[in-house]
Amino acid sequence: MKNLKIVLVVLLMFGGLSLATGQRKVVKVYPKHGTIVTKVYKPKVILHNRVNYHFADGVWYRPQGRKFVVCAAPIGIQVRHLPRGNKVVKLRNGRKVYKYKGIWYKKKGRGYVVVNV
Repeated sequence: MKNLKIVLVVLLMFGGLSLATGQRKVVKVYPKHGTIVTKVYKPKVILHNRVNYHFADGVWYRPQGRKFVVCAAPIGIQVRHLPRGNKVVKLRNGRKVYKYKGIWYKKKGRGYVVVNV
């Protein structure tokens, strides 16, 4: 019983220390396709097939009236910079592609283009 009390006191001390240091883990939740939002923060607007797509934090939006719908990345659309956290993948043929949240990008000139892999 005495050992149990010591273990509990030690656990409470470490728990209090972790709260005091303010270490918190940030978890980003990305919306599902079809989700409607009223505002997109700091988007890059990209014209593709006569539609102004909005791209922010790795999520693609299509305008719908005064709102925006989360959509799949249109194949062939070009972006200047990839989102942070993308992964480099080497294909069997030796070519490099970049993956972020299930969207595949290929280097093209000074930017990147969405491709189907």
